[in-house]
Amino acid sequence: MKSVDNQTLYHFSEEPNIAVFEPRPPLALPDVEPLVWAIDAWHAPMYYVPRDCPRACFWPGAQTSADDRERWFGGVDAKMVVAIESAWLDRLRSTTLYRYTMPVERFVASDDTAGHFVSRERVTPLSVEPVGDLLAALAASNVELRITPRLVALWQRVIATTLEFSGTRLRNAEGWREVFGSVRQNEAPRQAGTSPQPLSH
Repeated sequence: MKSVDNQTLYHFSEEPNIAVFEPRPPLALPDVEPLVWAIDAWHAPMYYVPRDCPRACFWPGAQTSADDRERWFGGVDAKMVVAIESAWLDRLRSTTLYRYTMPVERFVASDDTAGHFVSRERVTPLSVEPVGDLLAALAASNVELRITPRLVALWQRVIATTLEFSGTRLRNAEGWREVFGSVRQNEAPRQAGTSPQPLSH
């Protein structure tokens, strides 16, 4: 894994007073290596939602075909689509989320596509601040917020494209188990990878 270089890294939480982040496995994947997770600034809007909110995020990358770019982002000026289910809209409006700035020297890159970084050591954050109105934060981040009754059908289409993508808490999506059964989120078909990691507390 590559070292961090000229990055700003964050961790998002609904808890306002975390003094030290301890390495831990994802709650849904207890056998995974304990880590502290962080996200880079470009991908940070993927975490401007409540912790357990399922979301499908996707964007064009260097390997995205011209057809996929036109089909999915033709006429779209946003850098990324963040899709959530309509059942989570009230919680998006009411959740208070905190952004912790993390010391970059403690992290290495885990996923170049989706902007994830990890540390195997205890990490003391540099600062913490409230994100504020999450809808306003998303609107100010050059992303398109898409609200849909169900994510599963959209996710199935996205992962079959040449887009880059990241899905988080998708096990909480309506109808996920009916389609994917007991398959863990990060075992579903993927290109850029899904994100079961605890990037938000």
